[in-house]
Amino acid sequence: MTQLVGKLFEERLRSQGIELTPMQMEQFAIYYKELVAWNEKMNLTGITEQDQVYNKHFYDSLSLAFFLPIQEVKTMADIGAGAGFPSIPLKIAFPHLQVTIIDSLKKRITFLEHLARELTLTGATFIHGRAEEWGRKSGYRDQYDLVTARAVARLNVLNEFCLPFVRKGGWFAAMKGADPKEEVDEARFSMTQLKAKLDQVHRFELPVEQAERHIIILQKTEGTPAKYPRAAGTPLKKPLIAP
Repeated sequence: MTQLVGKLFEERLRSQGIELTPMQMEQFAIYYKELVAWNEKMNLTGITEQDQVYNKHFYDSLSLAFFLPIQEVKTMADIGAGAGFPSIPLKIAFPHLQVTIIDSLKKRITFLEHLARELTLTGATFIHGRAEEWGRKSGYRDQYDLVTARAVARLNVLNEFCLPFVRKGGWFAAMKGADPKEEVDEARFSMTQLKAKLDQVHRFELPVEQAERHIIILQKTEGTPAKYPRAAGTPLKKPLIAP
């Protein structure tokens, strides 16, 4: 890792109240190295330049901690985590988190399992499967303090993928790019059906290029109704929309 990239990353996080130890900085360096190496044989990310990875992936993932009390979160599930964003950066920075990652592509899970060994992470579980199937299983349904998804689908679809995992009183955080007002309005029916309410929509800009980011935070108000999530593939084909 070039010293400047690491120093800037560390300073930007410190300004947001996140202090990283030398060991955590080394874990991020290993993460970057493994991401680039594995990206040569499988498509994990279109971003491989070091400063861009640290800004657009690592810093962006940790931005969730700017708006939620992560120290109070014990259990977290990341749905469709891809190359591990935002869950792995959050796990590095906040080791107390018990993280479950679910992804439908086996090769991505294989990468994440390898990455966890290289980073010597404990308290991380990796599951190959569909969110619609695992969201119905005992031990996963209505269980997690925080569930996340980053740039996976539109919000009315994400709600059905993710809210079944959230415990009553817990949070679902959808990480988006451009202004999601239209998506939020479109998703209000699905929020009602899945027993959640809109908490906040936070806007911020990434350092350097000021790229726009939004974090939509929903709070679960009741347990998941028995009919949700619907069968695998249905939420994408027939999103929940107001009749």
